[in-house]
Parts: sequence; structure tokens; C-alpha cells
Amino acid sequence: MTTASKLPERTVPSFYAILTLIKPVTWFPPMWAFLCGAVSSSNLSFDTIGITLIGLLLSGPIICGMSQAVNDWYDREVDSINEPNRPIPSGKIPGKWGLWIAISMSIVGALISWFLGIWGFCATILAIICAWVYSAEPVRLKRSGIIGPGVVALCYEGLPWFTGVAILTSGFPQAQIIFVAAIYAFGAFGIMTLNDFKAIEGDAKMGIRSLPVLLGLKKAGIIACSVMVLAQMIIAIFLFAFNMLGFSMIICALLILQIMAMFKMMKNPKELVPWYNGTGVLLYVLGMMITAFAVGSYNFS
Repeated sequence: MTTASKLPERTVPSFYAILTLIKPVTWFPPMWAFLCGAVSSSNLSFDTIGITLIGLLLSGPIICGMSQAVNDWYDREVDSINEPNRPIPSGKIPGKWGLWIAISMSIVGALISWFLGIWGFCATILAIICAWVYSAEPVRLKRSGIIGPGVVALCYEGLPWFTGVAILTSGFPQAQIIFVAAIYAFGAFGIMTLNDFKAIEGDAKMGIRSLPVLLGLKKAGIIACSVMVLAQMIIAIFLFAFNMLGFSMIICALLILQIMAMFKMMKNPKELVPWYNGTGVLLYVLGMMITAFAVGSYNFS
């Protein structure tokens, strides 16, 4: 009787495992925000398509992908309990490959951003720092239900928008555009809070003090919805104040549809948050692009 030979453990991760680690599905928000910045700069054209594509690559696959690798590396012990099939706890990303991938992508991102102007470089460095302090000990900002989602919202919406403008204008964005980007990043805090609903059990066990853990689903949902509504009300008022009435009305219409979806979601937030992410959040990001067209077509000088 012979025993079956044991397969050798993997020492080098496969391309598919690395791709799974850096989660392409998460790249859309920062890439969309960067594109909003490019549109709002009023400099998006055939001549700038090359640098725009580089910026999209930087904001999505490289920087956002890096942040996912960082997060998975520092969550590896938690994931070994809650999600053992993820790349690092399953061994598909063996040894310290997860850490080396995160470090390498951070360096590549910084190097690329250096050639995109000083403000694009500074924004990228800030995003890299935020990604590490969000997940890594001893800081680990994700433990906070306020600071954690706030940092993610900034890096997913505000900084990419800023970078898109800075890269295409080769300068510091106008105050009005920074204001719009900041308000949408503020509203994205609500989206990130809703995103924490899916991990409430694991977060509670591991001491992650997310708002759903601290306040429960109902109260956390109300706060998340209130923040998103407030942000878009401010945007609508801003556009109205600058005589962009048509754009302001569109934002109001999208907001009304979101509020209707919010009422439905709040009847059963745990089950309906994924549905809301595919409806209400989609309307939110559509409003971002509409606002980008509005400010890009307006002469603030």
C-alpha cells in the first residue's frame, strides 16, 4: 500500500492569485473620481488622452490595487478565520509575497506619479500613506468607525478627483473644484459606512469599531444616508449659486430617486444594502460626473 504524494507548497503566486489579491472590482470608484477630475479640469481632449490613461492606471490598478494588498496582508489573521479562501490565508499568495507586492506597488505608484506633476505626485504620496496607516499596526485607522471610512472616502473620491485636475492642468486646482471634490468625498463617507454592513460580525469579533458595530444597523444606516443626502444638497445649492440651474435640478432629481431607494433599504438594511449599492450609489456617482461637466464648463475666474 502506497500513500499519495503530497503536492509541494506554492512558493511563487500565480498571476490570477495576484489579480485576486488586488481586487479589480474595487478599482472603479477611484478611476471614476479621477475621470471626474479630468472632466472638471476642462482640459480633457485628444491631446491629453495619453496622460489621462496613465492617471487612470495609477488611480485604479496601481494605487487602489496596492491598498487592497496592504489591507489583505494586515488582515491575514482575521481572514484565516472568517474568509480562509482569500489569497493570503489560503496560501495562494505564499510567505511574505503579499507584503512585497504591496511595497512594490507603492514604489511603482510613487515613481509614476513623479512624472505627472508636483501636485499629482503629492496627492499620490498622500494616498499611499493613507493606505498603509489605514490597515497597518500600530495605527490601523480602520478600527475607528469615523476615521476609517473617512480616510477611504477621501482616497476613493477626493484625492483622485484632485489628481485628475492637477495632472491635466499642471497646477493646483481652483478652490471651487476642490470644494466639489471634498463634498463628494464627504458624502462617500456614507457609502463606506454602508460597505461595513457586510462585515459586522467579523468586525465585532476583532474589535473593529465600525458604525454598524457601535450603533447597530438602523442608526448607522440613518447616519450614512443623512451624510449622502447632505453632501448632494450642498452640491445642488452650489450649482444653483453659480447659475447652473439645469445641472442643479438634475442633481436634485437624482437625489430624490436616492431618497426613495434609501427608504426601501432602511426597511431591511442588512439584506438590502447590496441592492442599494447597485441603485442608490450608482445614482450618486452619476451625479459626480454631471457635476464634473458643470464645473468644467463654467469659468470661475
